[in-house]
Amino acid sequence: MSKNNYSYIGIAFTILVFGIIFIPKIVNRIKGDDIIRDGSRSLDISKVNNEKSDLKFVEINGKPKKVPSFSFTNQDGKTITNKDYKGKVYVVEFFFTTCPTICPRMNRNMVAIQNHFKNDDNFGIASFTIMPEVDTPEVLKAYAERYEMTDPDWNLMTAPEETVFNLANVGFNIFVGKVEDDEMGFEHSGDFALIDKNGFIRSRTDAFGNPKIFYKGIISEQEKYDEDGNEQEITMLKEDIEKLLNE
Repeated sequence: MSKNNYSYIGIAFTILVFGIIFIPKIVNRIKGDDIIRDGSRSLDISKVNNEKSDLKFVEINGKPKKVPSFSFTNQDGKTITNKDYKGKVYVVEFFFTTCPTICPRMNRNMVAIQNHFKNDDNFGIASFTIMPEVDTPEVLKAYAERYEMTDPDWNLMTAPEETVFNLANVGFNIFVGKVEDDEMGFEHSGDFALIDKNGFIRSRTDAFGNPKIFYKGIISEQEKYDEDGNEQEITMLKEDIEKLLNE
């Protein structure tokens, strides 16, 4: 047999092996709609659709912390539950309408966040009053109008004090407490919590790789830092909301 005949046999054998190994895989991917074409490029859309952000789950006792069931009354007198936020990325705060210190700053920052995502139906805000004996639905509605809280998925909610305190301290791990020597009789955190579409608390990590858990809600993007040198985190929060919206 000539050298040319051996060459032809080698080439034929190589083509046969390629066909046996690779052609079925290519056919299966096309049948599964895993490949879409854009000009001369191919893109695996399964990777795009299932892409996850780098935001961490906040864990309690080794398990991802999920928002517990709740049922409150909002500024329109409607009953709002955690199910109303299913499928939405939302930000949580605890406040009260007569707060003279941190609450106005928190809610001005929250309005800025609202306006940034005003065209996204998958974004919402949940504001819980910690002074329910004063903050009736009518009072909450007037407060919302004063601060231009216009997002239909921004609910300002009220419930009995014990229910609110339990939701804050246990449900979200955001501190709310009675303080006898305080002018208002209690104090609360100025932090915001970020919740993903499945109801889990999420956050970015610190320099040591640990979840930051919450975002400072009292420092505006314009201020950059507070009097103690703490950096504003509203920009971070906007970026992380965007990440969760795209998950």
